[in-house]
Amino acid sequence: MTTKVFIDGEVGTTGLQIRARLDGRGDLDLISLGEDKRKDAGARKEALNAADIVVLCLPDDAAREAVSLIESKTTRVIDASTAHRVAPGWVYGFPEMTPAQRQLVSGAARVTNPGCYPTGAIALTRPLVEAGLLPADWPLTVNAVSGYSGGGKQMIAEFEDEGSSNYTLEAFRAYALGLAHKHVPEMQANMGLSHPPLFTPNVGRYAQGMIVEVPLQLWALPGAPSLTQVHAAIAAAYAGQRFVSVAALAESAGMTKLDPEGLNGSNEMKLFVFGNEGTKQARLVALLDNLGKGASGQAVQCLNIMIGADEGLAVDL
Repeated sequence: MTTKVFIDGEVGTTGLQIRARLDGRGDLDLISLGEDKRKDAGARKEALNAADIVVLCLPDDAAREAVSLIESKTTRVIDASTAHRVAPGWVYGFPEMTPAQRQLVSGAARVTNPGCYPTGAIALTRPLVEAGLLPADWPLTVNAVSGYSGGGKQMIAEFEDEGSSNYTLEAFRAYALGLAHKHVPEMQANMGLSHPPLFTPNVGRYAQGMIVEVPLQLWALPGAPSLTQVHAAIAAAYAGQRFVSVAALAESAGMTKLDPEGLNGSNEMKLFVFGNEGTKQARLVALLDNLGKGASGQAVQCLNIMIGADEGLAVDL
């Protein structure tokens, strides 16, 4: 039997990427609405309730509205918006986050797809909190840079469409300067922190790919853990994982640069521990595609888990 899937918002950046991954799969029956029906509440409600799996690629308010339209007890949801990231009853769709997470996703009726920045930040820090190397109340900073596709169609137009009223030639943009980025609550909740991290997001003049970084003054941490201890805790958390890998300390020590576009088109995320044992300082870095493991690839991975398919089926472009 095929699984009926409806992507609500399939013409947006994330929706298009998910559709491209799912097209041609014989185990899925994709429900699609014509352009004249996409904003028709009745047509959307019918599609939402006819699907086995609904993938929401919508603004937050529209995602909440879509969930309210679902009356079928058998329709399961993957929400790629921010609307339900910390909502009760929703499973966080980062399968590698904990040993139990994949099983939770498998049986969930409601899965909230993680944000791109949080995927990297959580992957780097949660293992350290759980290992007792990083106190939950530590004043943590998360620095990151993403390609402009992370801002959706409007931001893509800013950087690509010379006819856009907001067209820009900016090489780099710091934003969320009021320190109230919408990803912070899910970061705090899933990193295991007592206080919100100080998050400094940035956009570069390239389409996709991202680097998420957590700097640590190891000398200031309780017990002053070594680079080896930090690396070992992170590596142990993702041992044997298919899509999350941790670079060996020797590999990281030999690197002089890191390309944010290095994993584009894939559902992979690679973690690095850079540092200086002499100064007892570390830079924890996650490399991922903000449209892959940071969005569409991870959504398809969760879908595969939910229907019992090969987890890696069609997660890459």
